Amino acid sequence: MIKFPFEFSFFNKEFISNYLIEGFYFSLSVTLISTFGGLILGTLLAMSRTSKIKAFSSIASLYILLMRSIPLVLVIMWFFLIVPALIGKPISQISAAYITFIAFEAAYFAEIIRAGIQSIKPEQAKAASALGMRYLETMKCIILPQAFRNILPMLLTQIIILFQDTSLVYVIGGYDLLKSFDIGGNIWQRKPESYILAAMTYFFICSLLSSLVKRIQHAPYSPLL
Repeated sequence: MIKFPFEFSFFNKEFISNYLIEGFYFSLSVTLISTFGGLILGTLLAMSRTSKIKAFSSIASLYILLMRSIPLVLVIMWFFLIVPALIGKPISQISAAYITFIAFEAAYFAEIIRAGIQSIKPEQAKAASALGMRYLETMKCIILPQAFRNILPMLLTQIIILFQDTSLVYVIGGYDLLKSFDIGGNIWQRKPESYILAAMTYFFICSLLSSLVKRIQHAPYSPLL
């Protein structure tokens, strides 16, 4: 007879209230703040990338290439170890996590937004220009609203990946969702069980978010203009 080797009794109300909630809150806050900041920076990068001004386009392209070519864990270590050495001032785990994920995700958001901008027929921009609208006004009122509608499922999918990637703050001692399971496993001497539960938790959360993305993808088309 095979004996089941795992025991999950430590996963109780005490563990959830004392450890899990705090870790989940940190992972969620990093996801939300990085999404907000990354979308702002990513939009500026996408606009620069599609700009006819070569200097703006080149700088944006170089930034995107740099961030997309380096593993996220190395970028985290940059902002936590190398940047403080350069500025002569330490950076907390929380600040390093926020800065890293905003800077890193902006590069991915930028490429998604750029694809959305390019999906809009150029005749619309020409028509706006003929009406006397300036470039920024055209982007704000005509191009970007349509672009974001077209790329919304892709943006939400990237946000799900961002939530998963927040577990990498573990390498700098950040108290995220994965760290809370790790601490629980150490205290109750149930490391294998803690990682199994961590995987199940990430799977449950990301599956719900993926279902939301599918609903949006199959939602009836509703033009903004």
